[in-house]
Amino acid sequence: MSRADGGDADWPDQAPDLEDAPTRRIRLVVAPEDAGERCDRWLADRLPELSRNRLKSLILEGFVSADGETVSEPKTPVKPGSEVLVTVPPAAPATPQAQAIPLAVVYEDADLIVVDKPAGMAVHPAPGTPDGTLVNALLHHCAGGLSGIGGVARPGIVHRLDKETSGLIVCAKTDAAHAALSRQFAARSAGRRYLAVCWGRPEPPDGGVDAPIGRDPRQRTRMAIVRGRAGKPAVTRYEVLRRLGPGASLLACKLQTGRTHQIRVHMTHIGCPLIGDPVYGRATPARRARLSPAARAAAEGFGRQALHAAALDFIHPTSGAAMHFDSPAPPDMARLIEALAAPAAG
Repeated sequence: MSRADGGDADWPDQAPDLEDAPTRRIRLVVAPEDAGERCDRWLADRLPELSRNRLKSLILEGFVSADGETVSEPKTPVKPGSEVLVTVPPAAPATPQAQAIPLAVVYEDADLIVVDKPAGMAVHPAPGTPDGTLVNALLHHCAGGLSGIGGVARPGIVHRLDKETSGLIVCAKTDAAHAALSRQFAARSAGRRYLAVCWGRPEPPDGGVDAPIGRDPRQRTRMAIVRGRAGKPAVTRYEVLRRLGPGASLLACKLQTGRTHQIRVHMTHIGCPLIGDPVYGRATPARRARLSPAARAAAEGFGRQALHAAALDFIHPTSGAAMHFDSPAPPDMARLIEALAAPAAG
């Protein structure tokens, strides 16, 4: 067995802007006598400074690869002669601090709070985003009254939105509410509907994408369509709500699974990436050329992925009431839609 430490690597969390965070990389080579051993156990024997649970989390989050391929399951057997790379990111602050950051509170009671999150706000602290997050704001707003199930870095967080995705998110104030809401999201009985502006027009105009998603083995900050054991089932339903001129469409998207960057990856997969997406959303020159100068300027100047969590449905964990919330497209997306839909001058 050999080992090497050092260097920088990517942080494959939900936000690609963390790619410059410093990390530690550990390289190990599987000896012939270790063939067939579970990856998590094999790593635990060789990296006593990391707990078994920490190693399991690193595997599930895509931080472990063997011969360049991401290891997706802790139970994956190791192969003799394989080079295993473990990327250990720096820890996020252990205890986020309360910050007086304004929140657009849609609903609040003793059990939960629903917030309309703005684009540009990360949900929880992480390397590269130590504060200014939704968690920091909630700790101040709720005076510390948040569920602890999500851990000290993510109190109250039941589900997540990408930093640059705007819209509705529900957070738990009590452990009982957190557990009940988490079960609904895991069972997909909690409903989420997104508005998205994409390049082109999906065909058929009312359809779905069923393609597994996993970490891109070539670029760890990205997700990709990944076949085999490294990819996890992912299904997105979409509907074209409106054609926006000759080169774009307004979509309604519903998630039947909840993979990282799912809508963004799936729409790119069918040739209709989201406008403004810095990771997946580049349009072809031919598509850009079809737009009027004003529409092209609006699309190329849109500074984030055009994605908004517009509707949220769940059963209240205490009362049992059906809860439904709507959020219209925020001003930046509304301006983009208007510019793309406007007829060309002349």
